[in-house]
Amino acid sequence: MDRAQLPLNALRAFEAAARHLNFTRAAIELCVSQGAVSHHVAQLERRIGARLFHRLPRGLALTDEGHALVPILADAFDRMGATLDQYEGGRFREVVKIGVVGTFATGWLLPRLDAFARAHPAIDLRISTNNNRVDLAGEALDFAIRFGDGAWHGTHADPILDAPFTPLCAPAVAARLTSPADLAQERLLRSYRPDEWTLWFKAAGAPVPLQRGPMFDSSALMISAAIGGFGVALAPPAMFMRELAAEQLVQPFPIVIDAGGYWLTRLMSRPENEAMRCLRDWIMQQAAFEGGGQSLR
Repeated sequence: MDRAQLPLNALRAFEAAARHLNFTRAAIELCVSQGAVSHHVAQLERRIGARLFHRLPRGLALTDEGHALVPILADAFDRMGATLDQYEGGRFREVVKIGVVGTFATGWLLPRLDAFARAHPAIDLRISTNNNRVDLAGEALDFAIRFGDGAWHGTHADPILDAPFTPLCAPAVAARLTSPADLAQERLLRSYRPDEWTLWFKAAGAPVPLQRGPMFDSSALMISAAIGGFGVALAPPAMFMRELAAEQLVQPFPIVIDAGGYWLTRLMSRPENEAMRCLRDWIMQQAAFEGGGQSLR
């Protein structure tokens, strides 16, 4: 069928009627008369030579042919709508979708977003947060910023920042600590990576105490508990510089452990477009220039 001859009004009327299974409600949505919707659907049925609805006393029911056509049209209209939404003030805005581990999002990315928006006004950045568990393909993400060692199957990983871990706590708690061994008397807040405290105590040359503190799936949430004096968190100070500068947090000991770093990842099967390259280059430049932690390179 020639695209120039596509009965777009009829297709739109059919798609709306299929969602509502009612010509009147479809007409209200489309701001036309019920008769116009009925006429357009009948026109489409004649065009393709198949019935799309069973007309019932109390509404409509899709035929097999109608069921086959609905998802194709719904997807096409959604894609057209999404593309049109990308035009703002007469300019096309290219969408980049990125999933970010929550600690990095709040501790590093958000304070710099205004700079990115000013540098790249034509890029529409869509950000979702996670607790380091992310499905690039399933969530239709262009990128994901993750914490770890950079080894994720089927992904390309660019190193952003090292993130050594160390104990962080409220000033009142820090006042009770004179040596690493004193931490055995404190509530030790834990992440979903259970071996971190063990590694830190070994690095500090102190006995590993029994760990009974609560477990968190977010370092940001764990740090909030530490700020409130609930316990001592083991976390990367590079992500909590504002809290340290405001003296909400204290780093009582200089000892750190290498628990991993932050990486910008994408599927190897996902080629970069120009907008993706702009975001990647900007993140790498910011990390290198601002020194929010050492480069992993």
